[in-house]
Amino acid sequence: MSETILQLKDATIYQGDNMVLSNVNIEMSKGDFVYLIGKTGSGKSSFMKTLYGDLELTEGEGHIVDYNLRTLKEKDIPFLRRKLGIVFQDFKLLPDRTINGNLEFVLKATGWKEKAKIAERIEAVLDKVGMKTKGFKFPHELSGGEQQRIAIARALLNEPELILADEPTGNLDPQTSIEVMEVLRDINNNGRTILMATHDYALLLKYPSKTLKCDENKVFEVVQRKN
Repeated sequence: MSETILQLKDATIYQGDNMVLSNVNIEMSKGDFVYLIGKTGSGKSSFMKTLYGDLELTEGEGHIVDYNLRTLKEKDIPFLRRKLGIVFQDFKLLPDRTINGNLEFVLKATGWKEKAKIAERIEAVLDKVGMKTKGFKFPHELSGGEQQRIAIARALLNEPELILADEPTGNLDPQTSIEVMEVLRDINNNGRTILMATHDYALLLKYPSKTLKCDENKVFEVVQRKN
């Protein structure tokens, strides 16, 4: 029996008073890799924000990594986010500290105390994304693709049950996008569950996987045609 990581039932997602997506029914199991596609403004970001507690779910049912999105309290959100790895389009690295400093900041903020364990964890996640030698550098000294790898490493720090990647290749050229995608696929092949919002259809063709589409206030599965 596969373990359900994310489930929405008859969920309606609002941005303020505006209904963005209605009657959403989706389920993701441990180890899945799922794309979320749709035009700009179709609700992808609102969907993602609802999953990590930035937007409140007020209609329908929603469960994510053992949290009920309908009854989620403000004080629970940091704990929910510890079980999620979130990767943004614009990296969101702190410019005033090194890569190691960025990762250490996250670990300390989520309760890590022992210096040796912190250093060991940082080395492990940098190794996973092929950036083991870059820890002493500052974000501005890295290319866009390298910065996104660091953002993925940061998302892995607390062994998340689900990685939410919101347009992770949106600011990258095609070749770099493929390199970042290879990193994400590798992480998925090692058992991590990933939901990736994207508008990069070339990646969907190159790395086919289950695909959900936001369109006309709905979310539905797209069946990819076999060549």
